Amino acid sequence: MGAAFSPAVLLASAIIGALAAVLGVSVWSLLATMVGGQDATLPLGTALLAGALQAVVFVQVEAATRRVGVAYAAGVALGCVAFLLHPGPPIGLADGAAAGWGYGGMVASFAITGLMVRGAFDGLNLVEFHRVEIETIIIRLLRGFGIAFFTLSVAFPFYVMVVTSLKNQAELIANPLDLGIDFTRGFLTLTSSYWQVLTEFNFARYIGVSTLVSVSTMMITLALAIPGAYAVARLRFPGRIVLSQSILLIYLFPAIVLVLPLYAVFSQLGLRNSLIGLLIVYPATTLPVALYMLQGYFRGLPAELEEAGIIDGCSRWGVIMRITLPLSLPALASVGLYVFMIAWNEFLFAFMFLDDPRIFTLSRGVVSLNSSEVPRQYLMAGAVIVTVPIMALFLWFERYLVTGLTAGGVKG
Repeated sequence: MGAAFSPAVLLASAIIGALAAVLGVSVWSLLATMVGGQDATLPLGTALLAGALQAVVFVQVEAATRRVGVAYAAGVALGCVAFLLHPGPPIGLADGAAAGWGYGGMVASFAITGLMVRGAFDGLNLVEFHRVEIETIIIRLLRGFGIAFFTLSVAFPFYVMVVTSLKNQAELIANPLDLGIDFTRGFLTLTSSYWQVLTEFNFARYIGVSTLVSVSTMMITLALAIPGAYAVARLRFPGRIVLSQSILLIYLFPAIVLVLPLYAVFSQLGLRNSLIGLLIVYPATTLPVALYMLQGYFRGLPAELEEAGIIDGCSRWGVIMRITLPLSLPALASVGLYVFMIAWNEFLFAFMFLDDPRIFTLSRGVVSLNSSEVPRQYLMAGAVIVTVPIMALFLWFERYLVTGLTAGGVKG
């Protein structure tokens, strides 16, 4: 790698460093204000200049020494020095703010900036830019900023929800914007809202009801979807193509359009205000997407394996149970998880059909906490109880979900 860079290389490095520094400083200023309770402003001009200098130094030092670590350290050091030269405390904190938030945040911000600069230029020819290098840098930048944006968009509301659930009424009234956690209160005191929600507001019972409904919905849907999807994928019968292409037509109708006639019919049949009514509606709404996902996967399986099983004496059902299903475990896991999540989070039908608090699902029970008479921390604790189990399941079975969703996308 030579040291004579074209102006395009230096300009690109300056732009990347400036954008990365603004992102890092913005995130840290937000954390210092919302989590640390510090009074902070956002010094955008200084961040732009310091980040641009840091990136240019990184590129120059790496070209001269061919040592990424040295270039990274030099860039971070120069970025911090440039930021320290601006008037006032670092990261725009007010006078008297905690030094850890200021100087620690400054180092963390420019350490992240250095990582983003290094990632943008990794493996590229920096002597002169061509179209390939420019496109690669743009793609890497969009990916990095996109991941950071969506991570903050998801993580920050969840953090606010968790922190609010760990406070008492006096703390929320005194400073609603304080998102710090006072760990000196002790574990039992911090989690008192959860214990009260589980006991006094019957959320322990709601967890059991939601688990029963979700698991039952998943089992009913899979029991109906497996033979249905196999028939569409493997058997030949009149209307098979039309049926295969029209499976998802039910999703053209909003749920609010369906809930009103269902409410009237279920009221006349005595199925309203019962879990049986939900166990009829939920599989009906999840079955089309389960059929669609499974039939695509079944088409991707080698038909020769099933033909060999039939030649060996297996019935069609035996082929499904002994050959097709064992090979379809990733798809079955993804479909089961998808159906479980829909049933766990479903609110509209549960809200319309259930009136008896003894059979409320979790999503229906959370609504009972949304009242001016109920402290806000209880509502947030209930929301956390609803969110965490399904989040843990999703993270645990993510690999199966991705495999199942992409299966059958080429074949069939």
